[in-house]
Amino acid sequence: MIDILASFCLSTKEVSPLFTGNKNKQEVSVMKRMIIWGLFPLLLIGTTFILTGSDSAVSLDQEAEWSINATAIEACTCPMFCQCYFNTEPAAHSHDHGEAEHYCKFNMAWIVNEGHYGDTDLEGSLFWLAGDLGEYFGDGTGEWAVIHFDPTVSEAQRDGLSTIMTSLFPAEYESFGVHEDLSISWSANTQEAVALLDNGNAAEMRLVHPPTAMSEEPAVLTNVIYWGAPRHDGFVMMPNEIQAYRKGNKAFESSGSNGFMITIDMNSNDI
Repeated sequence: MIDILASFCLSTKEVSPLFTGNKNKQEVSVMKRMIIWGLFPLLLIGTTFILTGSDSAVSLDQEAEWSINATAIEACTCPMFCQCYFNTEPAAHSHDHGEAEHYCKFNMAWIVNEGHYGDTDLEGSLFWLAGDLGEYFGDGTGEWAVIHFDPTVSEAQRDGLSTIMTSLFPAEYESFGVHEDLSISWSANTQEAVALLDNGNAAEMRLVHPPTAMSEEPAVLTNVIYWGAPRHDGFVMMPNEIQAYRKGNKAFESSGSNGFMITIDMNSNDI
């Protein structure tokens, strides 16, 4: 099986990755996006991944036509609402040693409502992203990120989604990995949203309708950029009761912090 090794590249222009919406094609041209496939090992030197090995890396078919409409359940360690959508530095978190530390440790559970990559149907695909933007991401670099696919996602669907993600999430991470397949459960309504990775053993998000909402209708923030999405239906505010990633040495957990749902829509003509 081909390993998908993603490198999300921005220009040297100082810009928050959360501010790089595709308002027009001139804006998009500021960013360089690249993904490399290969049958070669990924070596970690210091804190930065480098690609070495076979010369037979296969470049992506950038001419493939694609479209996607997908919804995320998302949560992070920032207070409600995540300041990373308005700043280049995450919220400060105090610890027992008395020093404040800045980070935004996040989970995203995505379901594709409809979409395709070439002739490959993407509808129903489920994938999970977890990571940390680090203490400062104004240069377009985050600390780490991992992705898990649901076992039902085919190889062709993974290849298409990996390509699309370089446009949706135009950022570079010091550490990025495609981790093992794990089952993803995803459910949501106007009052709650629940996403579980490996039945909650690997990761969990439980979001609720905000108690400060003026009615039972969704509380929605609009007209704010979401990563590289040219269109979305707004941030449906839903603070989390718990959000956790429980795999490996980067495990984290928070409660009562930021959470929302969002539906994005984009296609290859937007790029």
